[in-house]
Amino acid sequence: MKTAMLLCTVALAACRHNQAPAPTQLSGVTGELSELAWLAGSWSSEKGDTVVEEHWTSPSTNLMLGINRTVSAGMTVHHEQLRIELRPDGVFYIASPSGQQTTEFKMVERGSAHAVFENPEHDYPKRITYRRSGRSLTVRIEGASGDRVSEWHWQRATLPVD
Repeated sequence: MKTAMLLCTVALAACRHNQAPAPTQLSGVTGELSELAWLAGSWSSEKGDTVVEEHWTSPSTNLMLGINRTVSAGMTVHHEQLRIELRPDGVFYIASPSGQQTTEFKMVERGSAHAVFENPEHDYPKRITYRRSGRSLTVRIEGASGDRVSEWHWQRATLPVD
């Protein structure tokens, strides 16, 4: 009996020793996406027959997924696949608007209810800001030195249930 227990203990220790090491690429920066949990959920605005909506998943350790669309007179006129990704060199907002080439923006500022992403090499926008206040979300995009500013003001939305 003692021999069998000793063999089990040695076998378990050997298994632990031979396991692949835990990923370290996120070491020291884990938890950053959890601090963006305020963005998760559904947001929308309506003006006339146009509805703009954006939906974000809750953050995992390394990824949030989002989708944005604009519907005018019942027809989708713009759509965008989005993600916020944690990498060893920072947090990145990645946008794929209406099937165009993917563009990445690095997070340069974060607060308890806001985040700023920049890509100075991109033509437009160069800066994207998300700011939450209660049940409202403001998204601002801008070009160089604050020119060509556009803002959207959304309210917390509830998805329709099947």
